[in-house]
Amino acid sequence: MLNSLKNNIVVHRPDELSKQWAQRIVNRYAANAKVRSVDIHSINIGTSTRLRLSVNHEATGIVPSRWFVKTPSLAIKSRAITALPRLLHKEVHFYNSLSRSTPVNLPQILAAQSRFGRGTTLVMADLDELGCKPGYTADALTVEQARRVVEKLAGFHAHYWNKAELLKTHRWLNGFSHNIENHMGTLLAVPLMKRGLTLAGNLVPIKLHHSALRYAADRRRITKILASGVQTLVHHDCHPGNLFWNQGEPGFLDWQLVRMGEGISDLAYFMATSLKPECRRRHEKQLLELYLISLAKHGIGGLDDVRYYQRYRAHLVYPFEAMIVTLAIGGMMDEHSNLELIARVAAAIDDHDSYAALAI
Repeated sequence: MLNSLKNNIVVHRPDELSKQWAQRIVNRYAANAKVRSVDIHSINIGTSTRLRLSVNHEATGIVPSRWFVKTPSLAIKSRAITALPRLLHKEVHFYNSLSRSTPVNLPQILAAQSRFGRGTTLVMADLDELGCKPGYTADALTVEQARRVVEKLAGFHAHYWNKAELLKTHRWLNGFSHNIENHMGTLLAVPLMKRGLTLAGNLVPIKLHHSALRYAADRRRITKILASGVQTLVHHDCHPGNLFWNQGEPGFLDWQLVRMGEGISDLAYFMATSLKPECRRRHEKQLLELYLISLAKHGIGGLDDVRYYQRYRAHLVYPFEAMIVTLAIGGMMDEHSNLELIARVAAAIDDHDSYAALAI
């Protein structure tokens, strides 16, 4: 029991971020280094509670002094949506079991712990201290930035391409939390889509409303269609706010929705949310070609570019649903950023007649 308490870093409220708590983390790296103080600089509440703090300690050069902490959301609505499927728990699993083998840039994790029925806490080095630039949700990426992300996604997908054994050794990927998430999404799809479309107003062309609602009503079947391609590990939430940059190279944050899925789904989500519509239209074909070329460089060749374009069209419906549902629930994302991404993804599904790609 005493050992369990010494190793516990799970917190539930900001006032639990004490010297004693920080000491337990510093002890993992420098047992004799004393923590002098902990100061919280900011608290942001969305899908999770995110805190930035400075920790004054004696382990200079070994442990960063600025930390970023994620705990379950303090907002009731956001917590209700994310707690049951245990999304933060899933992210902790990813960092503890798969991050070392994942060929993309990731944040420096200082501690990650999930205790069943007792909470989940993730502690990482603040990106600023590492000289990295965090992305912001409404950022509009340049073509060169998009190319770097597409190449990284291709390498990431190729590394896990068609590795069905991942689901046996890491059952949390598409296990209980995944099933609960799908069940909740299907149960709430129609009311949330209706509310989101109303709140979005003229950002979503009226001609898309009927198809969007039909999609929501048939979500369970369509989700299976979208999961029918060759499986790989996917991020599933690849928008600008979940990226960071280090000397022009992208890194990937927020792995709460990681799962096995079709790689092109990450590309659709990324392109629809990260590029202004006019930029996407101008460079989309080139970026899709780059993705397939990059896969081939990693040993995944012989793919049908026509088929992958059709799958890309179909997968655009998910980022649209995600952004509309986020708006409908409220409090999960800065509203200005949410509306900007809705405008981008609505333009993408309109441009590609994405619902027709699903025969809706």
